[in-house]
Amino acid sequence: MILIFVSEVTSRIQYTFEFILNARTIEFELTTDRIQFSKFSGLKLNYSSEELNGVQIMNSSICFETEVVKKEVKWKTKSNWSCLSIDGVVDPVASIFYILTRYEEYTSSKKDVHGRFPYEESILSFENRVEKANCDRWAYEIIRFVDHNYLKQEESVAVIPTFDIDNTFAYKLKTGKRMILSLIKDVFQGNKDRIKERSEVLNGAKDPYDTFEKIAEIGSIFPNTLTFWLVGKRAKFDRNISIDNVQHQAVIKSLSEFVDVNLHPSYASNSRGDAIINEKEKLSSVLGQKITKSRQHFLKFELPKTYTSLINAGFIDEYSMGFAEHVGFRPGTARPHNWFNLNENKSTPLIIHPFAYMDGTLNEYMNLSIDQSKSTITSLFKEVEEFGGDFVFLWHNETIGDYGKWSGWSNVLEHTLNLKNE
Repeated sequence: MILIFVSEVTSRIQYTFEFILNARTIEFELTTDRIQFSKFSGLKLNYSSEELNGVQIMNSSICFETEVVKKEVKWKTKSNWSCLSIDGVVDPVASIFYILTRYEEYTSSKKDVHGRFPYEESILSFENRVEKANCDRWAYEIIRFVDHNYLKQEESVAVIPTFDIDNTFAYKLKTGKRMILSLIKDVFQGNKDRIKERSEVLNGAKDPYDTFEKIAEIGSIFPNTLTFWLVGKRAKFDRNISIDNVQHQAVIKSLSEFVDVNLHPSYASNSRGDAIINEKEKLSSVLGQKITKSRQHFLKFELPKTYTSLINAGFIDEYSMGFAEHVGFRPGTARPHNWFNLNENKSTPLIIHPFAYMDGTLNEYMNLSIDQSKSTITSLFKEVEEFGGDFVFLWHNETIGDYGKWSGWSNVLEHTLNLKNE
């Protein structure tokens, strides 16, 4: 057990030390009693500006505040610590709180074309430090600072494949006006390959997006495999087959026999909490079961609004926490952790499950080759293997069938699935 002296016990302090210590099965107690702290003979940490016996980390004010205000944040090395300097104070505890809670996303007005917080605006974009599990690294250093004999536990990494189903099929089940308009578009653009493919699928050939047997096979090997199905109303960025289509429902129910099927809240749902509830109810009705896991379409979420809507809709586990533009650890960890709502200044029941990489990040945003992607994925896995957590990664049914610009990319997926065997 570690006794920690603080000038005040706050929800932010409690939350941060729970991540640092409880997540690593180390018990702790917070105290404001100077006499108790001075007389304590066990492991202890003075997290304050006061001079007391025992090892000390000078605190930034951020964990003792209740408001969300823009901070001056820089990477800095001082004494024992290489972490963030927040308002001029180099503080690894505050660094963890700042990154883990995504504090910078509350104070930034910058958005990309999809209304997302841009990677380039993050403090983690400096020298691509997002590729390191910074919060876990700082947590380990803090524990070692308190107890130099502490040996980092060996932790078993759970490999968790996840698949977003944005478009169940490329051609199949797309009939009527939608099929005619798509065909006209292909004719005007002279896209002979798509015209031929559509004709073949309509005559019984397998749809190029129909990779559900492969997903089911992966699910038989990795029981934690998850799928997230887009069922929102048709819109510019929500283009899946209607959930009211009986044949589409049959596909969803069939795959649910092999893997866990969850909700992929629509692009439009980010600004409409009622849409999330409606989509959840529809998918739940098809599956005949409760749905408690979600991941936002286009990874489009805004803090705290989107997560508050998910809690109100009854979700327990959320899987959107990662950048579209770059691989790595957006919250500084691969560990599942409770979301801390900064606006309400409290921890919530919503559990955040960060993902390490997305297929489109490698191929479309970072423009990596297949070999470069494999090397990058291996590096990310080793980081999780060393510092703990779950290795969650994101693919789509469209991208695992070696179709079009994804030709050969199934090798990258297979590489990921075999990481624990290397």
